Amino acid sequence: MSTKRNTDCSQNSEAQSTASGSDDVSGGDSGKKTFALATFKVIENLLLIIVALMTLGGVAFELLAIYSVQKISLADILLIFLYLEVIGMVAVFYSDRRSAFVYPIFIAITALARLIILQGKDMAPENILYEAIAILILALSAIVIIRLNRI
Repeated sequence: MSTKRNTDCSQNSEAQSTASGSDDVSGGDSGKKTFALATFKVIENLLLIIVALMTLGGVAFELLAIYSVQKISLADILLIFLYLEVIGMVAVFYSDRRSAFVYPIFIAITALARLIILQGKDMAPENILYEAIAILILALSAIVIIRLNRI
């Protein structure tokens, strides 16, 4: 009987050491998780900087093209506006991540409006209607997202 009791005690101590060992592993996992999150944060910030620099480069090329032609068209203004929205999206992402989801929707609305304005005369009427419905759906989704962020 004493042998059985010793075996039970040794099994209990092994279970306890395994349980305490798992606590050590989770502590190690916590450090790995923190490191992974910090690494992703650095990558995210670097990519946001790259997006901002590429957008500013696109603006510079567009302004250079406008200057060389010496003519400003509606397409140029709308394209600059799209660049401005991308820069705004990067700025909002740094300041308040909750509302960062709305800015791509605004960019899509602007891009669709630009497409309708620039190709409206050459497009089939049903395509214009489809794009207008898409703008309406995007606008409604932006309203829903903004309302949900307030809750």
